[in-house]
Amino acid sequence: MSHRYANYTPSDFDHFDCVKISKGIYLLLAFVLRGYLVWIMSVTNMKDRVGVIQWVYPDPTLFYLSLLSGAVGLFVVLLLSLRRPDARPWVKMSWRQLRPLLLSALLFDFIVNIFGYIYWHHVSSSWLITNLVIMCGFVLFLLTSQRVTVNIEEFPTKLPEK
Repeated sequence: MSHRYANYTPSDFDHFDCVKISKGIYLLLAFVLRGYLVWIMSVTNMKDRVGVIQWVYPDPTLFYLSLLSGAVGLFVVLLLSLRRPDARPWVKMSWRQLRPLLLSALLFDFIVNIFGYIYWHHVSSSWLITNLVIMCGFVLFLLTSQRVTVNIEEFPTKLPEK
């Protein structure tokens, strides 16, 4: 078991002696939550609050679809923010399901894009293919990353006071 941590330096651990969450998980969440990120950027733009959204999502339906597709990602962000030693049992139980949650967030995002392409013709085929390639890259990362496996297996516990 100790060899599992042989490739990590002290800076790879957080203040609960758990391996820090993989940066790839944060990138995956940024991809899935891109509609929310655009929305936050538009809210912080004092000159033109709607301009950023209209630039990224020319059709309002695309923006709403992106918000819908990020719903599972919002739950994962909630789990990340509640991940601490005194967390409720449902947080610990949900944390063990992090990989399936992230995979379902990616799949749900892709399904919403497929519906946007087939039914409403709001998504271009090149975006759909790009989305598929990005999604496959993230799926491969989630299934092969040792750091993600360690992140899922660990959950912060209270450390003894010094």
